[in-house]
Amino acid sequence: MNIALWIVQVLLALLFGMAGFVKLTQPKEKLAQRMKWVKEFEPNTVKAIGAVEILGVLGLILPMLTGILPFLAPLAAVGLILTMIGAALTNLRFKEYPHVAANVVLAALAAFVAYGRWELFL
Repeated sequence: MNIALWIVQVLLALLFGMAGFVKLTQPKEKLAQRMKWVKEFEPNTVKAIGAVEILGVLGLILPMLTGILPFLAPLAAVGLILTMIGAALTNLRFKEYPHVAANVVLAALAAFVAYGRWELFL
């Protein structure tokens, strides 16, 4: 179970890390070419979403890797689930249904990590 959890954690870290990095570093106009929803948000809000994703990645990996405060890993996974719920609602509003499916899959993977890490922690 631990190996499966690590595989999913690394996968989530890569996906959320790339998404967060892009939102933090790219201008709003460039992001809006690929993501319709960006047009409706302030640039600082988009950057804040990217920062939340990066913090989720750090919380998902570092506590388990270092052994320091390992209970933070399942909490970070819950934070990523909440982020994906917000993303799904936003994508529904813009009728971007394929993105909603991706949000659901990412939320499910994060839920697997949250549950698995919490069970191992206890």
